[in-house]
Parts: sequence; structure tokens; C-alpha cells
Amino acid sequence: MRILLLGKDGQVGWQLQRSLAPHGEVIACGRAQCDLADLGRIRSIVRELRPTIIVNAAAYTAVDRAESEPDLAHRINAEAPGVLAEEAARLGALLLHYSTDYIFDGAKAVPYVEGDLTGPLSVYGRTKLEGEAAIQAAGGKSVIFRTSWVFGARGNNFVKTILRLAREKETLSVVDDQIGSPTPAAMLATVTGVGLAMLRHGAALEEGESRLYHLAAARPVSWCEFARTIVALAGQAPGFDLRLRPEAINAIGSADYPTPARRPMNSRLDCRRLEKDFGLQMPDWQPYLERMLQLLALKQNGY
Repeated sequence: MRILLLGKDGQVGWQLQRSLAPHGEVIACGRAQCDLADLGRIRSIVRELRPTIIVNAAAYTAVDRAESEPDLAHRINAEAPGVLAEEAARLGALLLHYSTDYIFDGAKAVPYVEGDLTGPLSVYGRTKLEGEAAIQAAGGKSVIFRTSWVFGARGNNFVKTILRLAREKETLSVVDDQIGSPTPAAMLATVTGVGLAMLRHGAALEEGESRLYHLAAARPVSWCEFARTIVALAGQAPGFDLRLRPEAINAIGSADYPTPARRPMNSRLDCRRLEKDFGLQMPDWQPYLERMLQLLALKQNGY
């Protein structure tokens, strides 16, 4: 079993290197080895390595910057997954790919299921949706995991931004009308590994079958609630010198914090299809956050 992992240096890709290892030989590539903006390079590396499974954890994820770089975002998020899917179909390989809650407009009052109508509000969301469509159109075996609000000890994310601001500021304003599920990169990698085992033993895809699953942690919160939890937990942990206290984080509306890209107000994902098919239960994100803070504290103290 040969597994080609793209995006090895990102939040999810870093974790996937460990969770995929028991399944076979993992060939992990970062941007230096395979830049998804280079479509020709994608084809050549897949044809050279002839993997059994391709896991694409790479993407253009700079949501606001994508508004000014739509062509680059489209090439990486839409065209590149399509090329991967075409090459996977040619080989008879399985493609695993990650998408986003931002393919929805957020107007629904309850969590989104896989079959709900989409309506991305941003270039990022639109290009990720186009990537889903390109994979499904290629006609090979594929699994697409839509997830939300990813965080982890590796790379840049909301948790690290809040920690940095908490060291610098005594007050902070964070939007409170966007609701979603913070999802640990470690959890995404673990579920991917379990799902891959299920797909290989008892729940295998039919030739040409494409499956779509929502994969997010339990207990949705607002960005403001998430920020207060981050600061509260970091304030109790050794190694963090914070000026900011949770009660000094003010709740504001999205209209009070305009950004180049619009975000969906409701990013909640219904994960019951995934739970049923793979016999899983989505965990709460807070224990993962606590572990991440422990790791960051150790790193700061030189361990």
C-alpha cells in the first residue's frame, strides 16, 4: 500500500503523517516537492509514484487574501483537486480530500447536512466547492471530508492568534454571531485513519463511487466563546504570560468587524452520516485544545 500525502507541513498534513503510517508506505510532500499551483508537477509526481491512495491535505486557505488572488486560489483549490482526481481514476487509486464549511452561505438555522444547497460567500468557499465538483466529475473513487475551524499546535490558526493578542492587549473584541465547531487537526487525522481502515475492510467504495462526509468536532460555539475559552485555559496553564482575561473579551457583531471575505453565520455541520457509516462519535474539541496548550507551553519553556 503506497500513500501519497500532499500538504505534509500544514496543520492537518503534519498529523496525517502519523495516522496514515500504519496503513502503508507514506510518501509525504510539501510545497517544495509538489506545489499545487503547478498542475503539471501534480500529474508527473502521481504518475511517477503510482500510489494506491492519495490524501490531499494541501489548499489555499488564506480566506481574505483569496479575494485579491482569485486565480491562484482557483488553481490550487479547484483545478489541482480535479487533476489529482483524474490521475487517481486513471490508476484506480482512492483520493481523500478535505473541504470546508465555507461552501455554505450560513443562512440555515440548524446544522448543515451533506445534501443541503450550497452558496459560498467568498472566493475561498467558491473555489473549494469547485474543487469538490471537479473531484466528483473525474469519475474515480473518492472521499471528501468537509470540516470547519481547524486548529492545532502546528501552523497558524485562530488559537495562536488569540494567544498572541492576549499577551499584547488587556481588552479584545471578537465576533459573536458566527457559530461553528472548532475542529482539532489531530482529530481530523485520527478519523481519517479510522475511516481509511473501514474503507479497506468492509466498507470499500465501488468503482467510481464518490462519498461526501461532514467531519467536525462536537459542541459548536461562537468565535467569541472560543476565544474566551482559549484565554481561560491558557491563563490556568504554566508558561503563558497573558495580559488579557476572558471577561475582557467583548462580543461584537460581524458588521462591526468587516473583512474582505464574508463568512457564514452558521457553520455547524451535521456529522451523523459519518458517525453512522464508520461507527464513530465526534468528540468535544476542548480536551484537544487543553493538550495543544500544554504542548505550546512546553515548547515555550524549551522542552
